[in-house]
Amino acid sequence: MIERWSRDQVLALAPDAASRSAAQKVAAPGKWSACGTTGTVVYGECEGSGARPYLACVDLTEPAYRCSCPSRKFPCKHALGLLLMWAADGVPVEQGAPQWVTEWMESRAERAAKEAAKIEAARAKRAAEVSSGEGDGGAPGAGRAETSSGEGGGGVSGAGRSGGSSRPGAESVRHGRVAAGLSELERWLDDQVRQGLAGAAEHEWEGLAKRLIDAQAPGVAGVVSRLVRVRAEDDWPGRLLEEYALIHLLAVAYRRRAELPGALAETVLSRVGFPVAKEEVLAGPAVRDQWDVLGRRDEEQDRLTSRRVWLRGRRSGRAALVLSFAPQGQPLDASLVTGTTIEADLTYYPGAAPLRALVAARHDRGTDDAVRYGTGAEGVARYGSHADDDAAHHGSGAGDAAHHGSHAHAAARYGSGVGGFAGGTPPGVSPEEALDEVARVLGEDPWTESWPLVLAGVVPGRDSIGGLPLRRAARDPWRLIAVSGGRPVTVAVEWTPRGLRPLTTWDDEGTAVIL
Repeated sequence: MIERWSRDQVLALAPDAASRSAAQKVAAPGKWSACGTTGTVVYGECEGSGARPYLACVDLTEPAYRCSCPSRKFPCKHALGLLLMWAADGVPVEQGAPQWVTEWMESRAERAAKEAAKIEAARAKRAAEVSSGEGDGGAPGAGRAETSSGEGGGGVSGAGRSGGSSRPGAESVRHGRVAAGLSELERWLDDQVRQGLAGAAEHEWEGLAKRLIDAQAPGVAGVVSRLVRVRAEDDWPGRLLEEYALIHLLAVAYRRRAELPGALAETVLSRVGFPVAKEEVLAGPAVRDQWDVLGRRDEEQDRLTSRRVWLRGRRSGRAALVLSFAPQGQPLDASLVTGTTIEADLTYYPGAAPLRALVAARHDRGTDDAVRYGTGAEGVARYGSHADDDAAHHGSGAGDAAHHGSHAHAAARYGSGVGGFAGGTPPGVSPEEALDEVARVLGEDPWTESWPLVLAGVVPGRDSIGGLPLRRAARDPWRLIAVSGGRPVTVAVEWTPRGLRPLTTWDDEGTAVIL
């Protein structure tokens, strides 16, 4: 039996405000001629504008959605309304489901089995390559090295990354272009510092960003394009100098990547904008854990909407970021529900401080190792296989599941050895321990711009949580303060260099309250 979600958790799945409003109108028993739940699936027949009712059902184990209505929104108002009734204990428990529901569930299970077979075959192939000496046996991408005689030196250059072509010659050409573009960037930064920050102009950054795109370094171009926003801030001189320093560090790191450890070289390539194929990540080592879904954040940029979902492993103590992308107006992956805990296998993108990951397998509750592969909701196109989309934000494109020796320490602090499935309030750490973790992450990946944390026993204020400052836009978190009532609470936050961004808190009964 799936633990019942709260009203907040259901409404957080809505693609927009209009869907939230419409779902609440549909969530009335009189609108439904029939409805029920088996514990793992909720289904119902809702009256619509036509003669036949709309057939809506939700697989609660992922979740995944299906509705016969013509809406392009995902999940639609009928699926959301059905979930709202279920959350309010308004859907009766049934021993079995109608045929149209069981057929949909069986077809999903069949597709999941095929996907599982593909991933297992890819892992077997990788293992065979390692045993025969053809592979490296390390993280995904660890063996993607080539020696380049062009500008930028030789060494780990990500020849195997899907940077537009699988041909080594084409990759060598790309690295030559990137090296030339970043060399120009270094000279430009030298001129900026020599002439003074006050002379920086918006058109210069725009022109430089376009040239970096032409040089096939989209990650760096994205960072440069954001400098316009930095210049508009009150404390822009210090902030601009910080950004210049990080950009310069990235350019130098790319030029000297042959001298870097393999994991750090992978991080540099991701930040520059070399993507890693989704199939390659899924074929890597998996981390099975009970993952708390801490929160999510949607952002729009360049006609593309990205969704960041933060997770934290209960046994491993590891942090994870699941990214999905969709054109504006199109549905995003809604398979990870804030405030829930999932038993799953995650595979990480390569890097020095692994964070970005894919959900490779979901293990259903109440069944023995029943596996569901992939995170995408039913019918949603997945855009999360390209690290360069994320690199435009200094990315979080990272993650070798077997890399850190420090994860044992994180597991000890965040809680380990949770027996069976556990929900409710996730384990957390003190503000001091959280800062130690962030310091470690920045030491391994200085371009990290966000990191999920769970703070335990903290009292929120108008401009801080447990003494750690909030981002300016996140100040006065009245909902969090109301839940706390002046008492210590557990809060999931997103750490950023400009302060914390609250995600979720839990009340005295362990119910998630989305902030």
